[in-house]
Amino acid sequence: MYDAILIVSFGGPEGPDDVMPFLENVLRGRNVPRERMLEVAEHYQHFGGVSPINAQCRELIAALQVELDAHGPHLPIYWGNRNWHPMLADTLAQMKADGIRHAISFFTSAFSSYSGCRQYRENIAQAQQAVGPGAPEIDKVRAFYNHPGFIETTIDHVRQALEQVPPDRRAATPVLFSAHSIPLSMAEKSPYVEQLQESCRLVAEGLNLSDWQLVYQSRSGPPQQPWLEPDVCDAIRQLHAERGIQDLVVSPIGFISDHMEVLFDLDTEAADCCRELGVNYHRAASPGTHPRFVQMVRELITERVSGSTERPSCGSRGPSHDVCPPDCCPPGTRPRV
Repeated sequence: MYDAILIVSFGGPEGPDDVMPFLENVLRGRNVPRERMLEVAEHYQHFGGVSPINAQCRELIAALQVELDAHGPHLPIYWGNRNWHPMLADTLAQMKADGIRHAISFFTSAFSSYSGCRQYRENIAQAQQAVGPGAPEIDKVRAFYNHPGFIETTIDHVRQALEQVPPDRRAATPVLFSAHSIPLSMAEKSPYVEQLQESCRLVAEGLNLSDWQLVYQSRSGPPQQPWLEPDVCDAIRQLHAERGIQDLVVSPIGFISDHMEVLFDLDTEAADCCRELGVNYHRAASPGTHPRFVQMVRELITERVSGSTERPSCGSRGPSHDVCPPDCCPPGTRPRV
């Protein structure tokens, strides 16, 4: 039924000259002030104009290839991005030229929202239209926010971060689980928040944590548009003001790799906030190429390729659907300016 695997990601600049064209792709059609775009551009220039996300996609693909070579299924892997090269339309054109007819895709997003799922499906449809007749059909694996592989990987990384805290202070150390903020109008039409809360709860249960909180980062858009809160830095300041915390662990649970929004919003801004308050900052790693996470990607592909009825999940919500309904995760409404 399937003759290829397609990794679908966000994309990122790989040099200073890429930054503005990349951001113009990201923000095209969105009501984001140019001042905000220039501010974000400076974040990238702070790191030499290079986002780590493309390199991290290459690393994930290489690790997945090793996993597939060892266990199957033996299918070629392709990779296409929403906002920067390799662009999805170019990748699908190459797949068509290679004779690929039907691929199974993995999105580098664990949670269901317009930006994290439906928009990628729209991007694929646009790429198929651009390629024209003979463009490969693309299905996607299910959302994996409660898959054992994702939860076990996150547990392992949070445990490693907690182990950096002196044993006598560890029990008093709160854990903040951070995810990308989205507009409330978008969040209210998707299971994004509920899925995030479930993932956090499952990780906390796996570590016997009682002192944890879901927070958000990386908001953009006009100030009159409400977005999910609290912001990670606001949460840090509140914890310090109310409890005088000495140590803090932050887990980027909403991201699968340490890309720019993790490096800047967490390892720069949140870390600076902790430094100013005298709080010891410890950041858990994102899944990246953790062996259990790579194994999970293979398992998700295998269950669809084989038509298996075994679809493992943690917690009581059960596995996500394989095929998104037509009204799944619509975009939010734009505010009046």
